Amino acid sequence: MKLSAPIYRLKRQARLLSRAQAIPLHQALNAIARNEGFDSWSLLAHSVSHIQPGKALIDALQPGDLMLLGARPGHGKTLLGLEMAVAAMKTGRRGAFFTLEFAETDIAKSFAAIGEAPEAFAERFYFDASDDIDADYVIARLGVSPPGTIVVIDYLQLLDQKRENPELSEQVKTLKTFAQARGAIIVFISQIDRRFDPAQRPLPDASDIRLPNPLDLTLFDKTCFLHDGQISIGPAG
Repeated sequence: MKLSAPIYRLKRQARLLSRAQAIPLHQALNAIARNEGFDSWSLLAHSVSHIQPGKALIDALQPGDLMLLGARPGHGKTLLGLEMAVAAMKTGRRGAFFTLEFAETDIAKSFAAIGEAPEAFAERFYFDASDDIDADYVIARLGVSPPGTIVVIDYLQLLDQKRENPELSEQVKTLKTFAQARGAIIVFISQIDRRFDPAQRPLPDASDIRLPNPLDLTLFDKTCFLHDGQISIGPAG
């Protein structure tokens, strides 16, 4: 069944409906799903799971890889990062989500938005919203994580927000060394500069990454960019 809009837009409609009618997000998601001809959001999400890019992205990455995942606000980059973690956990791997933006209640809503239940991954999912997140903090919390662990960092530009933190480039290098040594995959969610104009190009690229501090983008192995329901995946640099 063809949806009336890309799934990220349907999720946005549900969030707006939730706020407008003061109802829980899961109720709003189910209401949107019924408008699309499904009995529930979980059924809608399952029906399109074969075209969701989370698994495809995971399959495109190798242990030790760093991926840059960028989009303007509201275009689904955080949900896609979570989908990648879920896709990996469904194969028995572990997932970790470090965020300077979300609270635990927000991530629970995000699980609902992609049609998943967080309790299904309780033994394999680690969530951290500490204000102290930087490269050393991430490495310390991951400890002796098994090879294949998927680590999502939300988001790149906040890693060096504190003056006492190392420069962003040094943190990415540190995390790259860690990923290669442990066989982890690290996904960095990234902001896109406001100068990106979809009237000129349908999708942003590496030149649109917002970098308040210098960073060698060749440190990343893969890139993924989203806009208006479209996605591009490719090598960095």
